[in-house]
Amino acid sequence: MPDIDPLADLGVRQGPDGPTLRVFSSSAERLAVVIDDAPHDRVVPLTRDEHDVWTATDAALTPGRRYWLRVDGADHADGTAGDAARADGGEHPAGELPALLDPYARGLGRTGRGEHRATVIDESFDWGGVEKPRTPLDRVVVYEAHVRGLTRLAPFVPDELRGTYAGLAADTTIAYLKGLGVTAVQLLPVHQHVDEQRLVAQGIENYWGYNTLSYFAPHAAYASRDAQLAGASAVVREFKGMVRLLHEAGIEVWLDVVYNHTAEEGEDGGPVTSLRGLDAGAYYRHDAEGRPVDVTGCGNSLDTSHPAAHRLVMDSLRYWATEMQIDGFRFDLAATLGRDAGHVFDPAHPLLHDIVSDPALAGVKMVAEPWDVGAGGWQTGAFPDGWIEWNDRFRNRARDFWLTDVATARAQGTPPTGVGSFASKLSGSSNVFSHDRGPLAGLNFVTAHDGFTLLDLVSHDAKHNLSNGEQNRDGTDDNRSFNHGVEGHSDNPWISDARRRSMRNLLGTLFVSSGVPMLTAGDERGRTQRGNNNGYCTDSELTWVDWATQPWQQGIHDDVATLARIRRENPALRPTRFGVEGACTLSANDITWADASGAEMRQDEWEDPRVRTLQYVARSTPEHEAPNTVLVLVHGAESAAAVTLARAERVVGWEPLWSSDDSAELDPLEPGDEVLVSAPTVVIFRAVS
Repeated sequence: MPDIDPLADLGVRQGPDGPTLRVFSSSAERLAVVIDDAPHDRVVPLTRDEHDVWTATDAALTPGRRYWLRVDGADHADGTAGDAARADGGEHPAGELPALLDPYARGLGRTGRGEHRATVIDESFDWGGVEKPRTPLDRVVVYEAHVRGLTRLAPFVPDELRGTYAGLAADTTIAYLKGLGVTAVQLLPVHQHVDEQRLVAQGIENYWGYNTLSYFAPHAAYASRDAQLAGASAVVREFKGMVRLLHEAGIEVWLDVVYNHTAEEGEDGGPVTSLRGLDAGAYYRHDAEGRPVDVTGCGNSLDTSHPAAHRLVMDSLRYWATEMQIDGFRFDLAATLGRDAGHVFDPAHPLLHDIVSDPALAGVKMVAEPWDVGAGGWQTGAFPDGWIEWNDRFRNRARDFWLTDVATARAQGTPPTGVGSFASKLSGSSNVFSHDRGPLAGLNFVTAHDGFTLLDLVSHDAKHNLSNGEQNRDGTDDNRSFNHGVEGHSDNPWISDARRRSMRNLLGTLFVSSGVPMLTAGDERGRTQRGNNNGYCTDSELTWVDWATQPWQQGIHDDVATLARIRRENPALRPTRFGVEGACTLSANDITWADASGAEMRQDEWEDPRVRTLQYVARSTPEHEAPNTVLVLVHGAESAAAVTLARAERVVGWEPLWSSDDSAELDPLEPGDEVLVSAPTVVIFRAVS
């Protein structure tokens, strides 16, 4: 007989005996559910079992009904014991105990005073037979976007739908994404979130949403006004409708999820809304003396070494992957999830294993932000098989090669480094990710929501965050940016041209490199935040995508669409495995490196900072697609260079596909032909045999 899971079916479920609520708490002495049963609230005690799961069955827990929890016990935020008499169905003096949210509530509503309440939802939805796209990972192009920010200013979306789930799924929005070559939209947090108390006191808000109130309910403010007025079930339906329409178009939906901390902030004066009131000792990290351990910088850290927190994360993922049909998850500060009971990161952590091995999550892409702010928190390359990781080393080296190295060379005459470490990033970061995991273990990016936009990266040497209200102290100082001679906006055509060329070099590098490419929404349009590299607290035109288009912006957009198409059409640019020297590895690529003369790179050239020109010949080793060979020419200096195109076996010609020099004449060439590159440049060729 199979074992019965004692923590199964938490939250409200419709069962044979009627709607049943199940809640875990090992520290509560008494627990009750308060049901909004107008004109009066009704208090129903819950019964505890031997596994610390509390249960109540009540016919009133039907869709649309609001409810909340009252708990008495010795695990309150201030460490004092509660009055057990108040959770047994007796009198409830107002304000004496906090109204707690069911951690498994799939919908939330608001009271007249603006307080959140759990709401039972109607989960029915007609998916119309639409299935997940299940895009092969080597063909994925990720587009990181904010639900509100993407369409808030979009003239092609109806006014009432701008900045909403429905606006993201509008025919015109989907057509734009398809035309750009996007295969997966990665949404900044859509779990219901709230503003931090510090921001509320300052009169500003948390735009990004990394302050989760509920791991099951979609953020209601991103739904259309009609859906919000219709209630929590309508919000869920609008979200599902968005997913269905994107899936019909072949676009996956990935979510940025924040399972490392919650909106309950620090224990000293932090809000008590759910987990802390139910069982702080089970859900949050503490040291041996009971003091909170914060490895996130957000006031608390979820203790995934405890079965209850482990189960909460897994149940939330299963719900979104199955009921909401989500295709992938990007885990914010994922190193926190892999910390053991001693708060040390462990690649073999049971939760990290379960996330990529659970049958209910089969085929779902799992992406780690592989760091947190605790001791030993930087873990890029250390996650186990099955995980994809944000490759910050790719980001740093790409920025250095095209920006800070060029700036140093301009100031001092010689750049600090050559092409060696840059080449390793082009070919999949094999020095970061193990041979068994392969190049697709790395998600490559040049920019993300956190940091400069692409235009700001080439326009500012320093951050400009005064509008955030923290005297410009917030946001990273390690930007690896280059303003090309003038800080901020410039009407100088020489500077503008140099900046746009650098943008194209960075974009070209992103799309020709082995790994999974991620583009940040608006970068394909030259979006600016005027030098603000930490727009988390600004919900305005500063952070929304600007859809006004100047000719140069249309040019950048077209470059991205072209690069995405080139990547799609050339399997040599998207290997799934690392090759082995001297052997043929299927679905890898056979790489030859050449210098400016067309000769094979010598060992001494790899680390010579004066060597800034490289030719990368990648020949696919076919397994599922036709054979393919590409040549990528990289020149990382402002001085001109003559380049003799590399020779390759059975290649009689090189067909130019794209150049970051938008004034270049792209004519067919032959191996051994000489081309002149006049400034930092990327050129992509396809072999003619």
